[in-house]
Amino acid sequence: MEDKEVKIEEVSIQDADKKQVEEKTEKDPIAEMADKLAEMNDKYLRLAAELENTRRRSALDAESRARTRAMGVAEKILPVMDAVQMALKHNPDDVGIQSLERALKSSFDQIGITKIESVGQILNPMLHNAIQVVEVPEDKKVAPNTIVDEMQAGYMFGDNVLRTAMVVVAK
Repeated sequence: MEDKEVKIEEVSIQDADKKQVEEKTEKDPIAEMADKLAEMNDKYLRLAAELENTRRRSALDAESRARTRAMGVAEKILPVMDAVQMALKHNPDDVGIQSLERALKSSFDQIGITKIESVGQILNPMLHNAIQVVEVPEDKKVAPNTIVDEMQAGYMFGDNVLRTAMVVVAK
């Protein structure tokens, strides 16, 4: 029998670890670039969304400030309308006062100010301020809490109440 020599290569654990590390570091450059591209694309999309949200918030804030200013101006104009309506009650035939009332109503319509309808309506504390409660003759058949007279008109600006109407309510 012949003795055959067999060469056995020595393999150590350290060598195996080195090979694994080399495999990990020698990652495919295309895959690396694809990962970087995906990461950068994600950052871009997030920044774009944040910018859009900031623009939207800014526009809403500007609209809110403009609306608040408009409401402030509208509240200051209401006494003028009250004075014109009082003048019309005392002198309903005055053409100048009638013209002024029409002009104010037209301006209110353009701005978005609407009068709160009161007489004949049921009292709504969000829109009406009851300043007096009166007995109504039975022949008029008015339901309780129905508004029978308006002392001062109330106005709304869009969905916001500028001023509640001061009203007289049936008992």
